[in-house]
Amino acid sequence: MRIGVLTGGGDVPGVNPCIRTLAYRAIDEGFEVLGIRRGWEGLLFTNPDDPISIKENSLVLDKINTRAIDRTGGTILHTSRINPENVSVENIPEFLISNFSNVIQNESTDLTQHILKVLERLRLDVLVVIGGDDTLVYADRLHNENIPIIAIPKTMDNDVYGTDYTIGFSTAITRSVELIHQLRTSSGSHERISVIEQFGRKIGEVCLVTAYLASADRCIIPEIPFEPGRLLSLLLDDRRKNPSKYAMVLMSEGAQYFEPSISETPGFNEDQGLPVGRLTAEFIKTEGKVSTLYQHLAYLMRSGVSDSLDLMVASNFANLAVELIQSKNLGRMVSLKDGHYTHVPVTIIAENRKKLDVANFYNPEEYCPNIKSIMDMPLFLY
Repeated sequence: MRIGVLTGGGDVPGVNPCIRTLAYRAIDEGFEVLGIRRGWEGLLFTNPDDPISIKENSLVLDKINTRAIDRTGGTILHTSRINPENVSVENIPEFLISNFSNVIQNESTDLTQHILKVLERLRLDVLVVIGGDDTLVYADRLHNENIPIIAIPKTMDNDVYGTDYTIGFSTAITRSVELIHQLRTSSGSHERISVIEQFGRKIGEVCLVTAYLASADRCIIPEIPFEPGRLLSLLLDDRRKNPSKYAMVLMSEGAQYFEPSISETPGFNEDQGLPVGRLTAEFIKTEGKVSTLYQHLAYLMRSGVSDSLDLMVASNFANLAVELIQSKNLGRMVSLKDGHYTHVPVTIIAENRKKLDVANFYNPEEYCPNIKSIMDMPLFLY
């Protein structure tokens, strides 16, 4: 049995422990494990007729080169956000470009047939794909092309449909809470209103759960557009009531303004790429006549080693993946449902998107978590 494994999308803590457990368990079962470098890009840039190209884009995994990787964050296989189903002309490998001389500059090309040739050349019996929604949707495409697939869900956004939990989510929350509490010292010392921005363009669960656990005064999520004047009024009141004279608001990077948007106000957002948190901090400073602190947690949320929960889930997902391979139960995604490890059809990934239960867990008038009843709720309220 020859198992291929690749990691795609954003890096998160827990991926390396997942790779290590997968490699160790598979090797103990007598299987060979081949790592694909840089996710789907590694397969895309592999020339099946060139042994050097194959070597550059893959790595045989053994107990020596994976021995200590569970102590580190990120992925030793590297990653990318390439989707072979939609490849822009500038990303087509040089050895393939002559086949697409008629492709228009702004069009995308489906290179799945090339991916299938590469997988055949690599002689893989099954491909284990560790990734988030985008990466796993393409894994489903390969499943439909009769490629044996096992999917392992990984993303700090925890938004893969078909599982209650994805690798990386807990560490992102843990890291964010720690950083926010550290920022309280500067916020309080200077009596500021602090605007803390987090990753999360479409889903507000990271922001909501972090605000809940870090006791932030307010949080702004992508699902509910907010009115900046209303937010400013709430934060000024929070600051006034705080003995240390500071207040904190968490914002998802995908937060949206009600119209009229302050992003259209003269003097604001003249550089159209200004982050929403930065823009809001400037608005608070100008309109509220108060000192502000702006901090985008950004990659600090997804860097470094995994916490114990992600370490546990990553290891168990990997073990379950090998169990499914042993039983030849392929075309599945390992999953956590209702607190139990299980597996679901890989096709479920493309069926829907997870959504935050805003009605039960968020107060859109007060811009804050609204956790009142947790009876029978899942671990992460999602």
